[in-house]
Amino acid sequence: MTSVQNKARRVLLKLSGEALGGAAGFGIEPEILQEKAQVIADLTRRGVQCAIVLGGGNIFRGAALQKAGLDRVVGDEMGMLATIMNGLAMKDAILREGVGCVLMSTYGIPSMTVQYQAALGREILAQGQVLIASGGTGSPFFTTDTTAVLRAIELNCDEVFKGTKVDGIYDADPVTHPEAKLYKHLTYKQALVQELQVMDLTAFALARDHQMKIRVFNMNKEGALLNAALGQDEGTLVTN
Repeated sequence: MTSVQNKARRVLLKLSGEALGGAAGFGIEPEILQEKAQVIADLTRRGVQCAIVLGGGNIFRGAALQKAGLDRVVGDEMGMLATIMNGLAMKDAILREGVGCVLMSTYGIPSMTVQYQAALGREILAQGQVLIASGGTGSPFFTTDTTAVLRAIELNCDEVFKGTKVDGIYDADPVTHPEAKLYKHLTYKQALVQELQVMDLTAFALARDHQMKIRVFNMNKEGALLNAALGQDEGTLVTN
């Protein structure tokens, strides 16, 4: 079994809620949930310290309701609660793989989650347990992409891994443009100037300001997460 050399790598994996919903992109597909948990558990056994931020779009999609008059703040709060629901499911799946896992949240729900604290989160990761940071930033108007970068900075992670359905960042949508070019490396400035849609601009700007590397890769590609975590050339790397 391959292991991480020298200092243990500490990474933050960002997964959309839709990634748990299978082809429909809605709800939680048990087989897909367990598949993701198995990969994360394997990563942890190999010595990689892994934090996770999950989106909530598979449970609550506020855009349509907001257009119909739902208050934006209320919609964002509901979305943050949806990330806690996904976190509960992922925690259970990881524990069933025999790996320790702690679910933290920006919202105080003592019977279900641990109140998020960066220092405690670092301790949990150092102990070899998986840490799930749910509840978004705790404030409206911020996406879970921004949450992922923020938590990675607070937890002293080496890199943010953004799991997608394609192999990285392209110069056009590879689904509708088969000839689209895959970037192997981009700078934060390029990502911001080109307004690439793979992550929101606030997340890219925050990563730039704190020198937090972002790697975008295909979460559904077998071995991709492990390759990325072991420092191999997987997906698209965004740095200075």
